[in-house]
Order: sequence, then C-alpha cells, then structure tokens
Amino acid sequence: MAVLKRHDWQIEAREYARQEERRGRRFAFTHLVPARTALVVIDMIPFFVTPGSYAEGIVANIQALVAAVRKCGGVVVWVVPAPRHNHPELAREFFGDTIAELYRTSGGDGPIDGRLAPDFVPEPQDLLIEKSSYSAFHPESAPLAAMLKSRGVDTALITGTLTNICCESSARDACSSGFRVVMLADANAARRDIDHNMALYSVYRSFGDVRTTAEVIGLLGEDQAAFG
Repeated sequence: MAVLKRHDWQIEAREYARQEERRGRRFAFTHLVPARTALVVIDMIPFFVTPGSYAEGIVANIQALVAAVRKCGGVVVWVVPAPRHNHPELAREFFGDTIAELYRTSGGDGPIDGRLAPDFVPEPQDLLIEKSSYSAFHPESAPLAAMLKSRGVDTALITGTLTNICCESSARDACSSGFRVVMLADANAARRDIDHNMALYSVYRSFGDVRTTAEVIGLLGEDQAAFG
C-alpha cells in the first residue's frame, strides 16, 4: 500500500514567540462558535487530487473536518474553479495560451457536486461555489463572503489546495472581509514543503491562526458543549 505524501510543516518558534509577546497567547482565536463557523474546502478536484500528490494526503483530514463541522451545526462550503476567468486576456498574456486554457478547464463543468474528487460527497445543506479567480472571498471572484455573512458566519476554516495560491489568496481576502481566519496546516496542500510553509508563515504572521485538524475538531467539540 502506497504511503501518502504529507507536508513536513512548521511555524518557526520565533514566530510563535512574536505573537505571544504581542497578544499574550500563541493563537488569536481560542474558541470557535460552531453555528458561526464555516469550513471552506478549496479546489479538491481531480485535477489536483492525484495519486502521489500532497492533495491526496489531506483527503482524510478534510473528511474528518467535514464530519465534525456538520455534526456541530457549522457550514461546509465546497469551492471549485469556474470554467471561465475574470480576465482571460490577462491570463493568456501571463501564462501563455496553453497553460491558461489548462487552468480554465481544470475544474471541469456541469453540476459542482460532480466536479469534486470522488472522495467527497456534498450534502444538501452544504454550499457549493464556483470562483472565477484565485480567491474564494474576493467579491469579483465569488459571492461567498456575502453568503456567509448573511448566515451569521464570522469564522472561516481554510482547507484545500494549493496552499500558497488559491488557499492563501482566500485566507487573505477572508481576513480583509472581516472573518476570523484559521488555516489548517495539515488540511492544505501545495506542490512542495517550502511553498506550503511560506504560505503558513504569511497567514500566521498577518492574517489568521494556523492550526491542526485535531486542534480545530477539539475546539469545535468544546464550544459545541458550551453553546449547544
């Protein structure tokens, strides 16, 4: 049986120390209110979730988070690339025609629930969203920020792939839109450890917390008991 690839991730000790000195604690968000929490699963599609990929290695953790968020009454959001781009001429100029077209079609077409990797099965209460650029939270790319705010959600748990591109872009825009952001260190995937860790560093330093799947599930369980 093949061994799944998983990132050797880290936040440097000096960064933990910096935040502890600034605010008196390692993590900004010490509780999660389940009804106000959304799990955002970004681009877990066959294009990325391939055998031997880091994306394949986070499937089980995302499945565990989905189950936990559903159980406690939070919102699960599935995000896939739209078969269009906001600025197609710019994409072709930047990437070249072949790669721009590859990315444009990466998410497939048809109903969103059929475009996810087969390991994931949305339920009727889940939100299914297309994004037409990198970020799921940019208003020109997707309506997600407004949809979550209309439901009283104030916390976004960011998971998926690629850590340093669409996931980091979404985390930054979620923060800029007023959401409490938690990036899941072991439920995001990049192409290389260095890409993954640089994104985690940027998020932890300036945009949100970086936590593990076990930590987040623990926080959801604690606050379900406290508020349920």
